Amino acid sequence: MTRIAIDPSDWLGHARLVREVYGRLTAEGILIAAADESGRLNPMTIGWAVFGRIWGRPMFPVLVRPSRYTYRCIEHTGDFTVNVMPPELADVVGACGKTSGRSLDKIAAHGLKVLPSRHIGSGGLAEANIVLECRVVHRNDVQPPSFAPDIIASYYPEGDFHRVYFGHVLGVSVREGFLQDDSA
Repeated sequence: MTRIAIDPSDWLGHARLVREVYGRLTAEGILIAAADESGRLNPMTIGWAVFGRIWGRPMFPVLVRPSRYTYRCIEHTGDFTVNVMPPELADVVGACGKTSGRSLDKIAAHGLKVLPSRHIGSGGLAEANIVLECRVVHRNDVQPPSFAPDIIASYYPEGDFHRVYFGHVLGVSVREGFLQDDSA
């Protein structure tokens, strides 16, 4: 499957890409992926993220709980990919959010193919319409005293607060034809 590279500094100016990332994020979610200590890629579903320019760079901060296997993977690699899957793979996106990579090779289980990255160690997913390659430039743990009590009650009843990974977008690729495809 041929991919088209987009300048990471310009991707936020592509309205189609921004709409697709936001649309999938708020619908079924998108997949972030990072390699574990053995090099096996582990995708995880996320439904919360922000993206834009921070510190004069294209950034994609993501939130990952320390209890998640992906947390361990990102801590190991210092990088991750953001993978925006086509709507017909929504079931795969959902499944990757229900099982842990500690006990299951999600790539093999769902028949996915790893797309080698050009700028970081962790690969992307070849089936994705959009892949962002991100290097962690800052991490910050969510601070419970700073939260409104209703957010803690709703999202952190077990006290499993997220770590925020600020991913500097170093590479962007799209599936060939995606920018011209009216059905996506």
